This record gives sequence, structure tokens and C-alpha cells, in this order.
Amino acid sequence: MTVINFFSFYKYTLRKIAALGLIFILLASCSGKPEQEKNRAAIARANNEYLYADEMSNFIPAGTSPKDSLELLKKVIDNWVRESLVIQKAESNLTDEQKNVQKQLEDYRKSLITYAYEKELVKQKLDTVVSNDEIEQYYNNNPSDFELKDNIIKVIYVKVNKKAPEMDKLRKLYKSDNMKDREQLAGYCHQFAENFYLDDNSWLLFDDLLKEIPIQTYNKELFLQNNRFVEVTDSLNNYFLNIKGFKIRNSVSPLSFEKDNIRNIILNKRKLELITKMKQDVYNDAANAKKIEIYIK
Repeated sequence: MTVINFFSFYKYTLRKIAALGLIFILLASCSGKPEQEKNRAAIARANNEYLYADEMSNFIPAGTSPKDSLELLKKVIDNWVRESLVIQKAESNLTDEQKNVQKQLEDYRKSLITYAYEKELVKQKLDTVVSNDEIEQYYNNNPSDFELKDNIIKVIYVKVNKKAPEMDKLRKLYKSDNMKDREQLAGYCHQFAENFYLDDNSWLLFDDLLKEIPIQTYNKELFLQNNRFVEVTDSLNNYFLNIKGFKIRNSVSPLSFEKDNIRNIILNKRKLELITKMKQDVYNDAANAKKIEIYIK
């Protein structure tokens, strides 16, 4: 039987069948197909594998134009052919043992179910309150865990356009520890600064600051040890830096810099303990109920 040109027929009938969610109707040759498939309309073949029209009914979203639908169908068919050929190639080149994926699928299923249960258990049972005393105790008991990998600083930093007013006043304010001067500095920065950072109680990575200020140095540790007030400039801006404190890499990281990290460590430890206890409780309950039997002595 001669195969009807699929794409011409498809474009002609698409508007009539789109509402029913059908993609196309095709008459195809039955020769070479398995007996049970001879009444189905094939639209593609890859070696002895066939793609049938009734398998395509959900690939085209409702309302898609005939032109776009045709292009989408071409891509779907091409992808199916390519994937089918690769699978057949793999099938012919792998041993039966290598092709037996049932055990892997079952192991994966078990892992997913176990993970989902553990996640729900943690969601319902985990105590997420971590006190400052717990954080400090962990910090003091594990000093070797908190060796700095990078230099950190406490800093006041202002970036301001060279044309900004009252530059001499800014030079005085950014160096001052006086509360009134700090308030004036904040007001100035909000009004004129391109960028600024005034929280000198928090630690920052020195490398992050260097992304904002064009400081040229070949020895970052030596720079920090020998500078307190720094002023640099480029073609557009002036930069003012008041280094209030610093810690050199390979020294012990300060507690305030590590608080969030320690809180996460403590919470992760609690999660593991909660899951371990759950597993042991499940075993104990089954053992006490005599639901466990081991037949090898």
C-alpha cells in the first residue's frame, strides 16, 4: 500500500483535529511490522523500531499554529530516530548483565523514598534553635577547624566621584571614631557617594574589597600590616579606606566571622543524629516485636 504524504495531509487536517488533541492521521505500509502492530499507523522507523501516530497525541500544545506544529513534529521525530538508534547500538554492544538495569532502578527508588522520609522527619522534628553559648562552645572546642583561608578586615570604605563637594570634610570624617562625625559621614555618603560601607563591626574578605577599590599590591598581608588610612584614585573617583582591624590568612578566624558557619555545622550534626536515631529506633521496634529473623548463624 502506498504511504500517504504525511506532512501534506497533516497541514490539511490539523485545524479539524486540534481540538480533539490528535496530531495527525497517517496510513502506512504494514510490511515488516510485528503482527500485533499492523493496524497502527507508523510515522517513522529506525531499524526494526517503529514510531506510531497514536504515540504523538500529546506532543503539540493546543492552539499551536500549523506551521509551528509541523516544525515541532519534525524535531520530535528526528529526536526519536536518533535516540532509538543509540539505544539499539547500546543494546547490541552490552552484555546481558550490563543491560539489566532493574536492580539499579530499584536501588534508586529505595534511595528516593528513604531521602523523602528523612527530609520530612527533619522538617518535623529538627530543633533549629542554636544558642550563642552553643556556637561559642563549638568554636572554643574546635580551633583547628577555623584557620583562615583568606585575609579578612573590618573597614570603613567610601567611593565618591571626584566632582563631589566638600572633599576635605570627607577626608576628616572617614578617619574619625566620634559618633557625631560618623553620623555626618553616613549622611554625606547617602547624598554623594557612589558606593560605601560603614559597618566596621563586621568582617569582610579583603579580596572582596579589592574588587571595589583599585589598590595595587603584591603582598596583601604586608599591605594590611602597614596601612590604616588609605586614599586611592582613578580617572573618575576617589576612594577612602579606614582599616579598623584585620586578620591574616592562616591565623585563627574570629568567632563573629564564623557564627553562621558554626550554626550550620551544629544543625547538620543534629540532622545526622536525628536520622541515625530514627534508623536505630526502627530496628529496635522491629526486633522487640520479633519481626526480624536471621537464618544464617
